Amino acid sequence: MRLAIAAAAAVLMFAGAAEARTWRIRADGNPQQALQTALIEARPGDRIELGRGRFELTDGLSLDVDNVTIRGQGEQRSILSFSGQRRGAEGLLVTSDGVTLRDFAVENTRGDAIKARDCTGITFRGVRAEWTNGPNERNGAYGLYPVNCTDVLIEHSIVRGASDAGIYVGQSRNIIVRDNLAEFNVAGIEIENSIGADVFNNVAQHNTGGILVFDLPGLQQMGGRSIRVFRNRSVDNDTPNFAPAGNIVASVPTGTGVLIMANSDVHVFENEIGGNGTVNVLVTSYRNEFSDARYNPLPRNIMIRNNTFGRHGFAPAGDLAALAQMGVPLPDVMWDGATMYSSGGVPHVESVRVVMNENRAEAGGIGTFLSLGLPVAGSPLTEAAPDPSYPPVVALQEPAEIRIRR
Repeated sequence: MRLAIAAAAAVLMFAGAAEARTWRIRADGNPQQALQTALIEARPGDRIELGRGRFELTDGLSLDVDNVTIRGQGEQRSILSFSGQRRGAEGLLVTSDGVTLRDFAVENTRGDAIKARDCTGITFRGVRAEWTNGPNERNGAYGLYPVNCTDVLIEHSIVRGASDAGIYVGQSRNIIVRDNLAEFNVAGIEIENSIGADVFNNVAQHNTGGILVFDLPGLQQMGGRSIRVFRNRSVDNDTPNFAPAGNIVASVPTGTGVLIMANSDVHVFENEIGGNGTVNVLVTSYRNEFSDARYNPLPRNIMIRNNTFGRHGFAPAGDLAALAQMGVPLPDVMWDGATMYSSGGVPHVESVRVVMNENRAEAGGIGTFLSLGLPVAGSPLTEAAPDPSYPPVVALQEPAEIRIRR
C-alpha cells in the first residue's frame, strides 16, 4: 500500500480522461514503481516526463502502449541507472508503435540498454546509452537496438561501451541513423539484415570497427540491401575487440573503418575514413558455413566514391595481420574477391561489382585498392591471389533517399 501511495505521489496526471496526460516522474522516492506504473497505465498520446537526477532502478522496464513519448531533461540530467539491476534482459523494452524516446540516458544495464521490437515508427533522439566502466565483454550487447521495426529514426544520440554494437538496427525497413556519436564499442553502428537505410553525419571513433553493414543467414529477414553510408567520420577505430567469444562481431579486426558483408546495393560516399590500423573499408563475403538455401553470402553492387581516406594499415589485426606479415600492403579498400559460393552442395556464380570512383587519399592520390582474389566465399587466405588493380568503373544506381513515414 505504501508503494502505491509513493507511486501516486511521484506521478502527476493533468487534463481530462479523454485527453493526453503528462506523467511527471521524480528521481527520489521509489522511481522504479513510479516509472513502471506510468508505462503500464499510460494511454496513447501521453507523455512521460523524467525529472532531473539519477533514477536508481533494479528491474527492467517495458512499454507496450502506442504513441507515447518518454522525455527527460537531457542526457546528462535525467539518468536511468541500472547499476543495481537484478531482473530483466534489458533496461527498457518497447513493443509498441509511434514511440518517441528523447533527452535521457540509460547506464550500466546488464543486457541491452534500449530494445525496440516489432515496432512501426520508433524515434530515439538525444538519448545516451553507456556502460561507464568502459569496454568490457560483460557489458550489454547493444545500446540502441531496434529489431524487426519499420520507420526507424535514431539521431543526436551517444552510445559507449556495447560489447556488440552501439547503435544496431536489425531486420528492419526504412531507417535513418544521423548525427550520432558511437565510441568505445565493438561495432560503432551496425545495420544488419535490413532494407533501406541512410546512415549519415555520424561520428564513429575508437570502436573496434566503425560502421558495419551485414547480412547474416538463418534470420526471418534476409537480403539486406539499399543502404547509403555518407558524410560520416569513421576515424581512429582502435579499441581491441572485446566481444564475447562466438559472437559474429568477435571476428571484426581492430582498426576497421567500414565493413560491408554479404549486402547488396550499398553506397559509401563523402565520408572521412582514416586512422584505422587495419583497413579503411573492407568488403567481404560471409565466411562461415550456412544451411539456408535462401541466403547469398556475397556482397554485390558496392559503390565507394568521393571519400577521403586517411592513414591506415599501421597496426593490422586478425587474419589480415598475417597478410601484412607476408609483405602484402594493406590498402584503403580491400575486397575478398569471391564471386562464387556453394549452397546445399550447389555452386553459384555472381557478377559481383565493387566500384571505386573519385576517392581521395590525404597522403596523395585516389586511394589504394586490393582484391584478395579468393575463388569462393569462405576460402582460406592461403588461397589468396592479391591483385591491386582497380576494378572497372561502372554505373551503379544509388538507393533512394529514405523518408520516415509518420
